[in-house]
Amino acid sequence: MTAPQIEVFLQTLIAGFLLGGLYALIGIGMTLIMGVMKIINLAHGELMMVSMYIAYWLFTLFGLDPYLSVFVATPVMFFIGVGLQKFLITPVLKVDSILPENQVILTVGIGMVLSSLAMLFFKSDYRSTPVSYATSAWYLGDYWKGSPIELSLSVPWTVSFVFALAITAGLWFFLTKTDTGKSVRATSQDPQAALMMGVNVDRMRMLTFGLGSALVGAAGCLFIPIYYLYPSLGGQFTLIAFVITIIGGLGSTAGAIIGGIILGVFESMTATYIGMGWAPVGRFAVFVAALIFLPGGVASLARKRKLGK
Repeated sequence: MTAPQIEVFLQTLIAGFLLGGLYALIGIGMTLIMGVMKIINLAHGELMMVSMYIAYWLFTLFGLDPYLSVFVATPVMFFIGVGLQKFLITPVLKVDSILPENQVILTVGIGMVLSSLAMLFFKSDYRSTPVSYATSAWYLGDYWKGSPIELSLSVPWTVSFVFALAITAGLWFFLTKTDTGKSVRATSQDPQAALMMGVNVDRMRMLTFGLGSALVGAAGCLFIPIYYLYPSLGGQFTLIAFVITIIGGLGSTAGAIIGGIILGVFESMTATYIGMGWAPVGRFAVFVAALIFLPGGVASLARKRKLGK
């Protein structure tokens, strides 16, 4: 490979890795809800869209930087998630029905309502937050003097990735080092056993849905300096979160991180070497391949390796 070809490949790989880090944050929110509550939240992307509108209006009305809006939108999305779980999802879960998927259908309805309300209040206009650093970049060639390869890192993408990394680390600390986090994990592994040990399972489920909503809300704030915002945006990211969950393994947060990176790199490679319009096709190809060749996701490989030892 020539130096320009290597440069394009490395630049594409870096872009895919940065995108995958943000995708992972979206996927973790869905897989956390799925692991604890055993349902698929098909309103996941619409919750992200709500958070993006919060960040957009904070920027438009008060001049608040989208990255600082994480500290406002994330708690708001947490309480919205808790409210949805307490007043809508929990009552449906407790009703005996011939359709056990009613709670999934409910999340579809929630997503449709959120999207329709956004269309009603904000119209279908494309919106963005024109921050001053939107087109800024760091050039790695400045640090590697004499190298024939010059790589650049987009400032918004890099900052978003660092924020996503910090949030993921904070979640890991919460789930592994705090009593409440351990209770969430216990509820995910065996709700009946957790209940017998004194864990308030209903409260943990409510907390989990709030956490999942907060995580995707944070992702929305990190995406708004990069993406255009419009009411029907949510469906795209719900699909992305679902694909990541399948790749990573149902209920596995570590798998969601790996799945997000895989999807981000694959989409970036597809867009560079085949064409921008083929990125969604590449996403679908990864999804189908995971279902056929790795139905248990990346997490299943780790379990098999552990059992093999």
